[in-house]
Amino acid sequence: MVDAWGPYHRAMIRVLVLANLAVTLYLVGLIWFVQMVHYPLFDGVGAGGFALYEARHARWTGVVVAPAMLVELATAVVLVWRRPAGIPRWAMPLGLAGVLALWGVTFGVSVPQHAVLAGGFDAEAHRVLVSTNWIRTALWTARGGLMLWVVGRLMGLGAGAAYKDKSPSV
Repeated sequence: MVDAWGPYHRAMIRVLVLANLAVTLYLVGLIWFVQMVHYPLFDGVGAGGFALYEARHARWTGVVVAPAMLVELATAVVLVWRRPAGIPRWAMPLGLAGVLALWGVTFGVSVPQHAVLAGGFDAEAHRVLVSTNWIRTALWTARGGLMLWVVGRLMGLGAGAAYKDKSPSV
């Protein structure tokens, strides 16, 4: 059991859980903004400037999203390997499955649509991008809920909370 490693290990696992929660909630907010505001406005950019707009969009979106997605993936992997004490065995693998599904939709659907849009506005690519982005929106929202539930259990909140901190108060 993870708790057998002692208080230092428990503290490190808590840091990983909080890092995963923070980056996931960041991505939840970002994906809702993209879904409700950013992507729907693509069709108003205009044909003449769209290719440049898309190139800038891709560059800056990578800066904003890639580090967060990498941290989310890395912490999700470690949390499967070193599951926090008191968290059911299914919870962390489910969280990692969500991350892997997100990467699949992102690189299997969204990125190819952006590649089409890089050549200029394409109404069908835009429609596919907006409609399939609901999958990512739902997955990130569900991951955010899962990680809030995990943190709640670790904090001793709600029914079924299993974590009991045995460390002395400071």
